[in-house]
Amino acid sequence: MIFGSDNWAGAHPVIARRLLEESGGFSVPYGASELDRLVEQKFNDLFEREVAVFFVGTGTAANSLALAAVNRPGGVTFCHREAHLIEDECGAPEFFTHGARLAPVDGENGKIDPRHLIAEINRFPPGFVHSGQPMAISITQATEIGTLYGTDEIAAIANIAQQKQLPLHMDGARFANALVALNLSPAELTWKLGVDIISFGATKNGCWCAEALVFMRPEMARDLPFIRKRAAQLFSKTRFIACQFEAYLTDGLWLELARHANDMARCLQNGIRASKHARLAWPAGANEVFCIVDKERAEYLKQRGAIFYVWNPPHSKPELLGENEVLLRLVTSFATRRRQVDQFIEILG
Repeated sequence: MIFGSDNWAGAHPVIARRLLEESGGFSVPYGASELDRLVEQKFNDLFEREVAVFFVGTGTAANSLALAAVNRPGGVTFCHREAHLIEDECGAPEFFTHGARLAPVDGENGKIDPRHLIAEINRFPPGFVHSGQPMAISITQATEIGTLYGTDEIAAIANIAQQKQLPLHMDGARFANALVALNLSPAELTWKLGVDIISFGATKNGCWCAEALVFMRPEMARDLPFIRKRAAQLFSKTRFIACQFEAYLTDGLWLELARHANDMARCLQNGIRASKHARLAWPAGANEVFCIVDKERAEYLKQRGAIFYVWNPPHSKPELLGENEVLLRLVTSFATRRRQVDQFIEILG
């Protein structure tokens, strides 16, 4: 009953086989192979336009280098108060931008509120050298608490970004899960709404180690080859990332895996709704379920073999928990099986 994170899951057999196939022979290094070109074209096809694609090893690298590519002196990036970018990257975005800051923005359900976003941006008046200058906006899809931005919500934030002449970045560590939940195409969930850059995650959804930084307008990535190299993220044997993406994106495998993870989360959510010993904190949007139990029940679940994380309540919900209660985060993956979900619900009671 492993619901700690989708990072706990291994690699899907199709992707593992493709890695094994690629391990023999020789290939041009540093992203210049025919396979690298093939996968870059797959991304063009996926997003229905010419994009610039850069393979990196981690989501932290993708997010940090995205901001480094649009960095400005005294720069400030606006993101949700509880975004992974600001809470769980150990200062990497600030490090790789040589001191650019992250400004937290409030909003319900893990999503930036456009009104708060405007207010925060206005705290940095143009030309006032002491406060620095806005340089980007970043949203997370799916969010850090498992909710989803709707298309209208993204469009509203993109409109502010365009008015303020700021690039809009999307942290898409669970982009596939959001995509199938919303039943949209990659283009419909990104550049057609005004997203300029996406950290395109695959490691959480069946790959061994595969993340991509995708620029919807290639001219924005002019300096990225040098930034990536300087950050030690230009792998010599990039074909081992490229081959994962080749398998991942072929015949809709990536969407199939995300759909399964979302389905397992839905089953888990339904079981929690039916339990007398737990309640949902909020509806799950994709493959992360948050529920509230008392501390004794949480300890009992652990003793019976359930793996999960105890989570901090969102700032916007200070009265979410009772005195003896904890918030659990339960994450499903492509490798989650229905029997694991059923077993957890049975033990929950």
